[in-house]
Parts: sequence; structure tokens; C-alpha cells
Amino acid sequence: MSQAKASGKLFGPGGQFRSLAIGLALAALIASGVWIAVSPSRNATSLIGGPFTLQTGDGKTLTDADLKGHPFLVYFGYTHCPDVCPTTLAQISDVLRKMPDKPIRALFITVDPARDTPASMADYVSSFDPRVVGLSGSPEQIAAVEKGYRVYARKGEAQANGGYSMDHSSIVYLMDAKGNFAEAVNLERPPEDVAKELSAYL
Repeated sequence: MSQAKASGKLFGPGGQFRSLAIGLALAALIASGVWIAVSPSRNATSLIGGPFTLQTGDGKTLTDADLKGHPFLVYFGYTHCPDVCPTTLAQISDVLRKMPDKPIRALFITVDPARDTPASMADYVSSFDPRVVGLSGSPEQIAAVEKGYRVYARKGEAQANGGYSMDHSSIVYLMDAKGNFAEAVNLERPPEDVAKELSAYL
């Protein structure tokens, strides 16, 4: 699986790591064949995020408006992912467990709605911290949220068993309490260090 996995220290607003994440997201946007003309005065971070409507495993609808008031993490992947997705979700869970009483959730949004139903997403995330929420939706709903978060996702070639892989960008987004992009989270550090930095947004 190809991925845009950033490395290095997580910097504050305007820092190098944040700039790298924005660059990776915009590069993914170009690769997907979509581009938006941006006024030079417009803050580039405003290009990441936006409204969405998706489904949880219990049949309920979750929108971006439901999350306002508390920061949240967003990660895109799929349940048939062999390595990167489960590893990243395990890392996110390790961080959340260092924040047991903090009102922060992590959204795991599928890039493979053809196979990942809301129920299968809920079953998949049950292996991780309870604050990790699996989300799916119609192909149109998934395409809309991918566009909003500048996610690159492409179906791979068919495999001998009839399955397929998904190539997708791999960035963990931190959205602030207003739903604005705050940071790209670097998980390649001790979870307590990441938890301390995330707590600053609570």
C-alpha cells in the first residue's frame, strides 16, 4: 500500500510538520485529479476538513456538526488493510488510553465503501479504544469527505482471490473544537508525549 506517512517532530501551528502535512494533502489532491483555485490570502489549512454526513455501526448518522465543541482525530483507511491501518489505529488507541477522561474521539473513515458497511466498520474498531468510531456511507458520501480532507484513495488491481487492495494517503488529522484543521499528528513517538500535545487543544 502506498501512503503519505509523515515523520519527524510534531510542531505547533505554522511549524514544519504541519506544513509538510498540508503539502502531502495537497499533493494527494493533485494526484487524484482534483484541484481548487485558492486565493493567495486564504489560509491553506482551511482547505482541509468541512461538512460530512456518515453512518455509524448502530445505524445512526454522524455529522461534523455533532462533533463541534471538542477536538477529534480523523484517519482514513479500510478494514481489509493488511498492516498500516491496524497499526495506526493501535497507535491512536495507545494515545487515547493515556487520556482516559478526556472528551476526544477518533474517527476511522473507510475509503472502501463497497466492502466496508457501517456494521463491519463497527466490528473492526471494536478491537481498539472505545472512542475510535468506525464510519461508512454511500460512495457519494465517502467521495465528499475524501475531497474535503484532501485524501488520495484509489482501488488497486484485482487479486487472484477476487479481492483488491486500496492505495490511500495515511495522515492522522487533528481537528480543533470548531472543526478546523489543527495539526497532522505524528504517532512515531511515545503515546504519552502525543497525549500531552493533544491535551493542549482540549
